[in-house]
Amino acid sequence: MDWIIVISLIVFGLGLIIVEVIFVPGTTVVGIAGLIIGTYGVYEAYSSFGTTTGHVVLGITILTSAVSLILALKSKSWERFSLSESNTGRVNDDFKVELNVGDIGKTISSIKPIGKALFNDVIIEVRSNGEYIAENQNVKVLRVEPNKIVIEPINNK
Repeated sequence: MDWIIVISLIVFGLGLIIVEVIFVPGTTVVGIAGLIIGTYGVYEAYSSFGTTTGHVVLGITILTSAVSLILALKSKSWERFSLSESNTGRVNDDFKVELNVGDIGKTISSIKPIGKALFNDVIIEVRSNGEYIAENQNVKVLRVEPNKIVIEPINNK
């Protein structure tokens, strides 16, 4: 019965460490719990079966952990969990609209501080200087930068 408890604790501890690495990386709570449970399993081997058997269990546990880690890294099984694509999309990049400072348009969504406005019959994503601008309000272009159009409401000035 003692062997079942010792082996169960060690296997469960190693399982929690694997769960930490694969499913919930960065939390460290699950990994630390796995380390504590596995260490307690080795401690139980020492206290139940003596020093010699405890050393053997400790050695087997360390060897099994190291071999598992090496095999997992060499098999590149981690690659299926990693991000291999990148998002290359950009805002307002699929068309070029000639806007100048001072052009007048109308918001078609609320600007909080980013939203959409209609200029020259084209819907464009715009931003304010941090202020809220309601929907269907006349706005004026303050600045035109690459991929950023800054507006302000007309009725404020």
